[in-house]
Amino acid sequence: MSTTHFGFQTVDEREKAQRVKHVFDSVAPRYDLMNDLMSAGLHRLWKAYTVTVANVREGDQVLDIAGGTGDLALAFARKVGASGCVVHTDINEAMLRTGRDRLLDAGVVLPTVVCDAERLPFPDARFDLVSVAFGLRNMTHKDLALAEMNRVLKPGGKLLVLEFSKVAQPLEKAYDWYSFKVLPALGRWVAGDDASYRYLAESIRMHPGQEALKALMKQTGFGHVDYHNMTGGIVALHVGIKC
Repeated sequence: MSTTHFGFQTVDEREKAQRVKHVFDSVAPRYDLMNDLMSAGLHRLWKAYTVTVANVREGDQVLDIAGGTGDLALAFARKVGASGCVVHTDINEAMLRTGRDRLLDAGVVLPTVVCDAERLPFPDARFDLVSVAFGLRNMTHKDLALAEMNRVLKPGGKLLVLEFSKVAQPLEKAYDWYSFKVLPALGRWVAGDDASYRYLAESIRMHPGQEALKALMKQTGFGHVDYHNMTGGIVALHVGIKC
């Protein structure tokens, strides 16, 4: 039996996916509201910067993995125009349904696919850009997922990984207090679920830091990788180029 981590717990690999599904089934209805509250609205700036770095153009083909409620997919769709395509995906049907409804409310219809990032149902060299925002840390085999993202990119294509990362040392104590005291309480008050938000805080601590993720991306086939720290390293945007 192979094991992996679910937050700070050690669980059977086969169990993790179901547990993560339960978390996001629970948080989906209040996901956007909680993001605004948890980050004081900063998640919107982090995503806007990601869209700027993506620099997608008219006609580009984009895959948004763990696309959730559709923030990035909507922004990319406005950039690629009618001649381009943005595929909006997530492994969690509840999150994807919430995102699809938001996109429809905005007058945007995109291909929407429930799929596992470790086994992407797309041909080789299909996309100019692949993005994954706040989803990589929940994947059981990050190396397999990153290799799949590399596979579906065209040569010269770009992967953007926006994720919580290792915070600057002077902020660690305050960040830990917020993560393990304030965040679960906020989740209980707003979403009626403190356990899921405690898991989210734990999952951030178990995710590879900036340099470790950069090395992993290189190991999975990306020829050039760089990262941009935001808000004192609370979040980092990793950029990988398929050579």
